[in-house]
Amino acid sequence: MTNKPAILGGTPVRKAHFKSRKTIGEEEKKAVLEVMDSDTLSAFIGGPGKFFEGGKKVKEFEKLWATKYGFKHAISVNSWTSGLMIAVGAVGIEPGDEVICSPYTMSASATAAIFYGGIPVFADIDPNNCCLDPESIKNKITERTKAIIVVHLFGGTADMDAIMKIAQEKDIKVIEDAAQAPGVFYKGRPIGAIGDIGGFSLNFHKHIHTGEGGMIVTNNDELALRARLIRNHGENCMETIELDDLSNVIGGNYRLTELQSAIGIEQLKKLDGHLETRKSLAEYLTKELAKLEGVTPFFISENTTHAYYSYPFKYDKNKAKLSRSLFVKAVNAEFPVPKGYESVPLVEGYVKPLYYSTLYQKQIAIGKNGFPFSFNKHVTYNYDKGICPVAERMYEQEMVFSPIIREPHTIDDMKDLVKAIQKVLANASLIAKEFVNDSSLTIMDSLSTVNKTNIK
Repeated sequence: MTNKPAILGGTPVRKAHFKSRKTIGEEEKKAVLEVMDSDTLSAFIGGPGKFFEGGKKVKEFEKLWATKYGFKHAISVNSWTSGLMIAVGAVGIEPGDEVICSPYTMSASATAAIFYGGIPVFADIDPNNCCLDPESIKNKITERTKAIIVVHLFGGTADMDAIMKIAQEKDIKVIEDAAQAPGVFYKGRPIGAIGDIGGFSLNFHKHIHTGEGGMIVTNNDELALRARLIRNHGENCMETIELDDLSNVIGGNYRLTELQSAIGIEQLKKLDGHLETRKSLAEYLTKELAKLEGVTPFFISENTTHAYYSYPFKYDKNKAKLSRSLFVKAVNAEFPVPKGYESVPLVEGYVKPLYYSTLYQKQIAIGKNGFPFSFNKHVTYNYDKGICPVAERMYEQEMVFSPIIREPHTIDDMKDLVKAIQKVLANASLIAKEFVNDSSLTIMDSLSTVNKTNIK
């Protein structure tokens, strides 16, 4: 291998594609066939009775998840987006209530509040973990704040002690969005139900999956009951339940099937192995990247574990002497054109701050009159650029992450990634001189990038 970067016509670090992730095996196939043979693909009934909470496999999956991590309740749902909506409804959000959200996450982590008339208020993120910054949360609380949706991003954890202290002092509910962080512990406690209610995603790109799906967890009996009511047409059960407050129990069909649950049972058995694999890959990357100028691995507290949904690090263009977009393009040029998102070596920026979107800029969500943003008549909600400077800086300048930190990859695969990064940084001045005009690279751009060495 020559030291000339592939983006300048040199020999790339690697010609072989990164391996595809394949987690469905014979165990899942056998489990699905057993359900098929039973002829009961879903056993839910949207009314009182023994099937209100689903069938055999749904209950088995929920019990397995709850028992494995010590949650009092686990409630399966057809997606984690549904799970977030259910959690918001369960904690009692009403029109005009403010819900503090992260701006640096998937859109549903904030829009879940809007479905109940809640108004997202964005707090900034901590630059050391990209999760909500407790100090910023404090500054965003008003008398209308009723909940905080905490996102455990990239598989790491937010500062839950500080956040829970704030919430308890102000009697604010805490919802944990742990979509990317199954099996993670914060100071010995499983995340997801350190707050009032939370949960995990089971869609295709997550550590374990059922195609689509999610799992709500809570240690609160009433919130669990409310979540189950919202999941499965709770309006049909109002006469049979003992709740002083029947608000928000009108439900929908947010149910997981017996087929998906059968897959989930087998997938959950594999989670510990996936987490160990990703931990070993991450530890290697952290050790090697810490030696390089211009890249800074995120610090992981000794009191927490990490699921490494992806591997994030901060990039400093001034120290590296190369713009972030060119750095990412040059590293990716050292590998074959990726076949899918999970095979992209590096991606820059993650997601744009949520308040940049038209939904918040025009404050149009439900109906044509600005609901719920217009509900509090004497309050003006500000979604202007600048309200969360750390999130904006991460998106525009500093954040780089790798999706390839996953099974079935090995340390040798990570060595190739490190070699590519070293090679690009060592030739930063040459690359910058050759490419005077460059633009930022989105996730989708990464999938279609064709470099000089890949043109046939």
